[in-house]
Amino acid sequence: MIDIGANLAHESFHDDLEAVVARATAAGVEHIVLTGSCAESNARTLALARAQPHLLSCTHGLHPHHAEQWNEGLAGQIRTGATAPECRAVGECGLDYFRDLAPRDAQQRAFRAQLDIAVETGAPVFLHQRDAHDDFVAILREYRPHLPGACVHCFTDTAEALDDYLALDCHVGITGWICDERRGTALVEAAARIPDDRLMIETDAPYLLPRNLPRALRKSAGRRNEPSFLPWVRDRLAEARDQTPDEVAAATTRNARVFFGLEPAAT
Repeated sequence: MIDIGANLAHESFHDDLEAVVARATAAGVEHIVLTGSCAESNARTLALARAQPHLLSCTHGLHPHHAEQWNEGLAGQIRTGATAPECRAVGECGLDYFRDLAPRDAQQRAFRAQLDIAVETGAPVFLHQRDAHDDFVAILREYRPHLPGACVHCFTDTAEALDDYLALDCHVGITGWICDERRGTALVEAAARIPDDRLMIETDAPYLLPRNLPRALRKSAGRRNEPSFLPWVRDRLAEARDQTPDEVAAATTRNARVFFGLEPAAT
């Protein structure tokens, strides 16, 4: 399996990152794409990916929560990162109107600027959208013909939103949200409709701890998700799609390798 989105630059991993990566490998995760979301995490994920390129790669971007931090220095960092062999996509970038931690006009400017960089450098984009679908898809629709690839990360939206993304030939990342019996019901139904060649999986660690973990494992994890828990996302997704876990693992791994330009794992 390939975890296409893990925030291992997060401070919660600073003390035991080596053990976290080892557990992921033992759980069958052959590669992890580390999410960059600000200047600091961009730098840290790149350093981590350079230290273990056979296991880790990264993205460079600015999360919409931090949109007011956008400046030419950050643009330069993302542009340079997008051409580094360890950096596989521009993002995480997009719009988030759920919390509105940054003004919406600032979010839209930063989003467009990052899409411009992706077009300029020929990089795919790793996208974030929450409660902003209309504005988000309108902007993405402008740029999509010029982008080599687009992945809507951590998809939790409606079937109608999914149709819009599939019409734009986007990949879709599914997280542990699908394991949440309280709020993931609609996602279970939508996930069944994603074509095999557009599906990918991720943990979004340390967020979205799968609620279908065994009780003892959930207790030991506390509230921190990690890539070794990706099998529980795979298994719930397989159930939702009436497929086997092996089928989901094979399809999502194949898609991630192509989308991010990853080499097959050494045997």
